[in-house]
Amino acid sequence: MNLFADIRALVLDSLDQLVAEGTLPGDLATAAVSVEPPRDASHGDMATNAAMVLAKPAKMNPRVIAEELAAKLLADPRVAAVEVAGPGFLNMRLVADVWQGVVKAALSDPAYGQSSLGQGLKMMVEYVSANPTGPLHVGHTRGAVFGDALARLLDYAGFDVTKEYYINDGGAQADVLARAVYLRYLEAHGQEVAFPDGTYPGDYLKPVGAALKAKVGDKFIDKGEQFWLEEVREFATEAMMELIREDLAQLGVVMDNFFSEKSL
Repeated sequence: MNLFADIRALVLDSLDQLVAEGTLPGDLATAAVSVEPPRDASHGDMATNAAMVLAKPAKMNPRVIAEELAAKLLADPRVAAVEVAGPGFLNMRLVADVWQGVVKAALSDPAYGQSSLGQGLKMMVEYVSANPTGPLHVGHTRGAVFGDALARLLDYAGFDVTKEYYINDGGAQADVLARAVYLRYLEAHGQEVAFPDGTYPGDYLKPVGAALKAKVGDKFIDKGEQFWLEEVREFATEAMMELIREDLAQLGVVMDNFFSEKSL
């Protein structure tokens, strides 16, 4: 069921009637006739450019064609109102039962809306991809919902979709995260620590520092960065990604692939 295609068919049938009655000349090309939502939703449910595209080949005023076409369209029980706008556009409002029927079909027919548009072509949708330096915020989750909806629509349209999260773990921010976790690690060992400007002082890193202590004990105490930076960076990044995966799961978002920038 495609309501726009159905109403376009109604418009073309109405034009055929006008040709049969002699109001319009025969052999008019109707390929350019469209039925689509009006730019301003307050103008109605659907709009057609039929009178505008046929006026020149018919050698007629487009408003005259529009008024004749409007009368034909109003005879259909699906059409509640038709308005001629501007030089000859037609805006239509449909009766409520028509839209209710679309909703009923969508809910009851498992094949409703199925499409072969994608024809199995591969499509990768990369979204969210928040830096793994902390929990997701509301902007990230907005992107997660939008991206996941887009991926699902593409899949429904017949594309072979892969949903990917690009992990930005290869830059300087990952090192900053590691240094912040190291400070929380020292704190877990009972040391007083201060967070310099540019680090991540959030409390969400306290359990990460405690988990690092549980894993390595005092191995990194009083050691220079060259002894712990790489290992702590990997540990902290994975801890943040686990937190992010849990948040995404609560949104119903499951990625097919998590791709590490560092792997490049």
